[in-house]
Formats: sequence, structure tokens, C-alpha cells
Amino acid sequence: MSPLWRPSSGCGPDCLPGPGEAPVIPLIRQLGRAVGLLGMLGLGIGLAVVLPALPNRERRAALRGWARTTARACGVRLEVRGRLPRRRALLVANHVSWWDVLALLAVAPARLVAKHEVRRWPLIGLLARAAGTVFVDRSRPRGLPATVGRVASALRSGRSVAVFPEGTTWCGASASCRPPTGFRPAMFQAAIDAGAPVVPLRIGYRCGVTGETTTAPAFVGDETLLRSVRRMLAVRKLTVCVDIAAPLHPGRSADRRALARVAEAAVHLVPSMSAARPAPVVAGPTQPVHAPARAAAAVLPVTIRPAAATSPGPVAGEPELPLAA
Repeated sequence: MSPLWRPSSGCGPDCLPGPGEAPVIPLIRQLGRAVGLLGMLGLGIGLAVVLPALPNRERRAALRGWARTTARACGVRLEVRGRLPRRRALLVANHVSWWDVLALLAVAPARLVAKHEVRRWPLIGLLARAAGTVFVDRSRPRGLPATVGRVASALRSGRSVAVFPEGTTWCGASASCRPPTGFRPAMFQAAIDAGAPVVPLRIGYRCGVTGETTTAPAFVGDETLLRSVRRMLAVRKLTVCVDIAAPLHPGRSADRRALARVAEAAVHLVPSMSAARPAPVVAGPTQPVHAPARAAAAVLPVTIRPAAATSPGPVAGEPELPLAA
């Protein structure tokens, strides 16, 4: 298997907080959060049964409500900066943790793109299938153009689609740990074909009274999912921050690789822009706060220039992959 099909980051155990580096809550409260998470996963099973029968608007509301209630049960607060467009869009975000999926569903309950193995995960796989997730079989590179076509069809039908183009998780704290392949460009072709905007999002995590950046929720290296969940549930005052950059509007002849590079630059510009202005007051676990949208020029001082009309579309067997767990 080509390494391009198995993207990797430079993260390892050293990227995760050591003992005493992240503020934790008492064990009894950790157990309470664990019970709340299990309860919400159980509720997710019932939700998976009714989701396919719901109209699009009601389905989105149900997913958003489930994700936000799950965050409350786990003691996680949500902070949103910026505004999403009202119409369909391809949402592209950096990938730090399994919790990123819940953060996206809480902000914008779009259809997700996930690796094929997620279909077999207990509970999560059931909910993912019911939510209309587009699955990618990374063992079959020749099937990638068909997957891009399904994403484009979803966009044409008015549905937003969310993807993590880095292809793997990383700690989100050190630029040296970032996946060297950057944003994989395949899924950007779907936005070009469907004439849909691309919205870059930056996901980050803070904790404690001072709101310091933390890597506690990161899911990296050979760590098991259970260990990652236990560490995240123990963090005191954990906040997931979703920064929404200005939408990119590619033309029909835009080059997907150039579009991917500009989107990646926008995602990694967001933290510096956030630091340049006062942080908004964060609501408690019951309610997210939306700060006013930033000016497009402040977030994205770049324009997308269309490539030549002969710019190729997805090619069968092209080693481009949108998402890893």
C-alpha cells in the first residue's frame, strides 16, 4: 500500500499532556461523565432508527441537538467564531480528535466523509450510516472518483458535506507534527464540479480556568480509543473552539490542488487571527456562543485563480484520500 494512502503525522506520546499538565476533575465526576456519554450513545441508536425517515431540516436539527446534548453530558463547552453560509457547502477542517466529528455536527450537521472501517464500529457505525455518511474504501484507490461523484451529488442536492482533508489526526499544537502531505485535494474536485463554496474551519481545544491550549483530546499514535476517551472526560473546563473562515468560491475551471492549498492556508491562519482580538465570552455547556464573522480579507488574503480549462478531474487510481479516523 502506498504511504500516500495511509497519511501519518509526526505525533506521538510526547504530544499528549503528562501527569499534572492538564487540570482534571475528581474521579466521581469523571464517572458521571462516562455514564452520560454511554447514555447518549444509547440514545444515538434510537436516533439512527428514525433519522432516515426524517426530512432534511428535521434530520439536521436532530443531529445538532444530539451532538450538543452529548457535549453537555461530557462537560464540554462549545465556542463558535464566525458564521456558516446558509446554503450548501463543502466544509473542510483540521483533524485533532474523534471529538472533532461531534463538534462539526453541533455546529453544522452535514454529511460526513469517513473511512470505510467506521461502518463496522459499534454504535458509531450505525449512527454514521443513518446520518448518510459517505464512506471511502482506502484499499481500493480506483473507487475514489466514484466517491468524489457521490460527494458532488450530495452538494448538488443542497446538502453540505464535511471532510477532514489532512487524512489523519495530529495534536494540533506543533506545526512540525502536521501531516506532511497537507490537505488532500480529491474532495475539493466535488466542490468544483457542484459549483459549491468551500468553507475552511479550524478546530482547537482549550482547558482550565485560564483557557490554555491543550492536546488532551488528541487521538494520535497507537493510542486506543478507550484511553483517549478516558483522558478527555477527565479534563476540567474543556472547550472546543470552531473558527469559521471566509468561504472560497471556486470557478468551474479552478484547480483542485490550488483550492486545497488555499483552504489549508486559511485553516492555519485562523488561530493567529483569533489571537488578535479579544476572545468572546463562552457560554456554559448548555449553549454555544457565536462571535461576529470576521472580514474575508482578514482571514484569507489570497484569491483563487482558475487554472487552464484543461485542468484534469479526479483520475482513477490517483492517490488522494480525504479522511482517516
